Amino acid sequence: MTSTIDPANIGKPKPDRIRRHVRTLTGFLPETDSTGKAKWPRGDEKTWKEALRGVTTDEPTITKSIVNHVQTSLARQPHNLDELGAYQAAALSVRDNLIVNWNETQLHFTRKAPKRAYYLSLEFLMGRTLDNALLNLGLKNKYSNSVDKLGFNLEDLLDKERDAALGNGGLGRLAACYLDSSASQELPVWGYGLRYQYGIFQQLISPDGQQLEAPDPWLQNQNPWELPRLDVDYEIRFYGHSNRLENGKAVWSGGQEVLAIAYDVMIPGYETKNTNNLRLWESKPKRGFDLNSFNAGDYEAAVESSNSAAAITAVLYPNDHTTCKLFVFGKELRLKQQYFWTAASLADIVRRFKNLDKPLTEFPDYVAIQLNDTHPTLAIPELMRILVDEEDVPWDLAWNITTNTFFFTNHTVLPEALEKWPVPLMEHLLPRHLQIIYDINFSFLQAVDKKFPGDLERLGRMSIIEEGFPKQVRMANLACIGSRKVNGVAELHSELVRTTIMKDFVDLYGISKFANVTNGITPRRWLDQCNPGLSQLITETLKIPRSVWLKDLYKLEGLLAHAEDPAFQKKWAAVKQSNKERLAHYVETTLGATINTKAMFDVQVKRLHEYKRQSLNILGVIHRYLTLKAMSAEERKKVNPKVIFFAGKAAPGYYIAKLIIRLIVNVARVINADADTKEYLTMYFLPDYSVSVAEVLIPASDISQHISTAGTEASGTSNMKFCLNGGLLVGTVDGANIEIAEEVGETNVFFFGHLTPAVEGLRYQHSYHPVPVEQKCPALAAVLKEVSSGRFGDAGVYEPFLNTVRQHDYYLITDDFDSYIRALSMVDEAYQDRTEWIKKSIRTAAKMGKFSSDRAIQDYAQEYWNIETLKLEPNGA
Repeated sequence: MTSTIDPANIGKPKPDRIRRHVRTLTGFLPETDSTGKAKWPRGDEKTWKEALRGVTTDEPTITKSIVNHVQTSLARQPHNLDELGAYQAAALSVRDNLIVNWNETQLHFTRKAPKRAYYLSLEFLMGRTLDNALLNLGLKNKYSNSVDKLGFNLEDLLDKERDAALGNGGLGRLAACYLDSSASQELPVWGYGLRYQYGIFQQLISPDGQQLEAPDPWLQNQNPWELPRLDVDYEIRFYGHSNRLENGKAVWSGGQEVLAIAYDVMIPGYETKNTNNLRLWESKPKRGFDLNSFNAGDYEAAVESSNSAAAITAVLYPNDHTTCKLFVFGKELRLKQQYFWTAASLADIVRRFKNLDKPLTEFPDYVAIQLNDTHPTLAIPELMRILVDEEDVPWDLAWNITTNTFFFTNHTVLPEALEKWPVPLMEHLLPRHLQIIYDINFSFLQAVDKKFPGDLERLGRMSIIEEGFPKQVRMANLACIGSRKVNGVAELHSELVRTTIMKDFVDLYGISKFANVTNGITPRRWLDQCNPGLSQLITETLKIPRSVWLKDLYKLEGLLAHAEDPAFQKKWAAVKQSNKERLAHYVETTLGATINTKAMFDVQVKRLHEYKRQSLNILGVIHRYLTLKAMSAEERKKVNPKVIFFAGKAAPGYYIAKLIIRLIVNVARVINADADTKEYLTMYFLPDYSVSVAEVLIPASDISQHISTAGTEASGTSNMKFCLNGGLLVGTVDGANIEIAEEVGETNVFFFGHLTPAVEGLRYQHSYHPVPVEQKCPALAAVLKEVSSGRFGDAGVYEPFLNTVRQHDYYLITDDFDSYIRALSMVDEAYQDRTEWIKKSIRTAAKMGKFSSDRAIQDYAQEYWNIETLKLEPNGA
């Protein structure tokens, strides 16, 4: 598609077509005089500068700041201030410091005009902020002393903070780690997400063991860490109709318009003034209350537009697995969420670029946009719409700009998990974007046919549009076609991306477009914050400042020289024991159970999914229980005592995953009450898993389980967190488990199960040459029989889950069960030699340097985004 538009006009603003309202001056530089010196904008410069504050670092001023917020922000007094109020006052005081650094960072970036990267993620699982902010600012001790003088304990105040309900699993936690590392590495990176009113849900467990979902009212006491930017809003359109014009352009009009309102969350770097930004969007009606309908007595119509707009950012992942009506509503709401978020983010990014007064042809020289999975893929046709329809950029040039701006991270190789949207739904909700997608697809398929003439099957596989009833838009194909580079998140996963789901695209584009960035975790939260005892021991042992090794995790290898030192081993074991006692206290206060802290702690914490195989774990627990029951009292005394912990949420519409939770809870009730075995085996399901719960669980683990079916887990990051804290790993040869074993040594991990190349063959055998479980795996058959007999509650309830194992067994439970049990026996044997176990723990933690998110974010910065460190000097220069 070509155009006769004058290139000289490309990039000039078209204010009559820009659907946004930005009344802020953020991002604009002060005017300068003839010598280049900045002019003071208003009032007396000296008066202003004397009144401007810096970061508060001395205890008396910190104390005064907290009291000031008690008095003026909360309107409270010492006699009516509770711990929640004290937390809010302390948080607001810390936020003041963050804002000072945030303002200086943004002004610094505006002055220097570097290329920036923008990380688009539907989830940001941030966890609690106060402790993290204090550690990154280096002010925790001073705030602790100030709070103590005011009659409170800082640790008690930290517990009053609710986790931000902005994510659910590893996808969101990875995004949070990358924001922390971007700021700590002083990189100009912003995150963009949604401000969910209720998050995904609050998980409750019913008396019969079922997961129940309740709204998570995490904002009921407000969020002191966000800054409402009511001066930044954009109009976002849905529905309507799109009329094509010449030269590939169109006019999209009519339908529904809602406002995207910005909320900013400051992201402080560690040991630096650099403070980056996470911008979250909340949906509001463009026109709120309908007074005419109200006066006419139609009260539902009066608030319909408000409710419709507010629903967009009400919850994360609306349920689309239930009845026909709710399926359609949930599906449409999910697509609405994705477009609302990407459209607002793109409008904001384009507006910021225009402040540079550069032509749009230079957009990729100043902007890199990372798509975290397929959720933000609509950003690709949205940028095309902005460039072509609003900015008069010729189609081919617009496509060149777009494909040099975006980068795509794939997080799954499961074909059923690759996102698709029905064409009729997209045509109804986003008519202009479907036109653009069809135009992109037409040009793309022409290029494919030119290289592979007459290969109709290849054209069908690679098309963005999947034929069928209804037709579907394949978002992974669109993300691949519209991005400059595509990456997986572990070496095995990236290889599977290249050889399976993206093989055709590798044939077309060549291998250079497809690469790997192994995931990482921030050691600030996942060691220093969650395990302060171990952090202190490492600092004392390495004899280097904490700030050095926390920003260069490879320095942990210095611990290897101490692994044989009995005194160091004793200190290491004492830290682990202290963490186990902390977890036991948490379980006692939440579940009322008393934990044997001398036992081995075995942990599996992940979102519930069949491929992650919590099912294999619970069936293994039942096998262990049955084995114990068959022993004599004397034989049991030789058994390694074990406490098993599960935690994680199942999607509300995921029936089998919820059945697995129910089985875990009810098996736990039986074995925890059994007088014969409870000294040697107990189990607990910890409800409403969150980052804060993980921070208690992970440091306490002796062993953690990462047992996905080979070839299904993209990477995993919880495996990295457990190993960094000295927990050993039981796992399949999958995801980042492989790279962890390469680093720490296979003698320090416990692998089991079939390898990825065997998986498809085994599934074929299950479908076409099935062997009964009783013949294939008698030990597992005995376990299934006990569950069916009703030993752990109503037998009929679990049959749908049990049948997934007996029939087809897609996730290879029957194939891997015996190998899994042998691996657990090896764990028991190794744990008996406590000295050697502690050495394994030390060696594991010492070799985790590769898995810092600082390394990963630098990989993105250098190999993908082409952005550079831009340090804000201590004096703000």
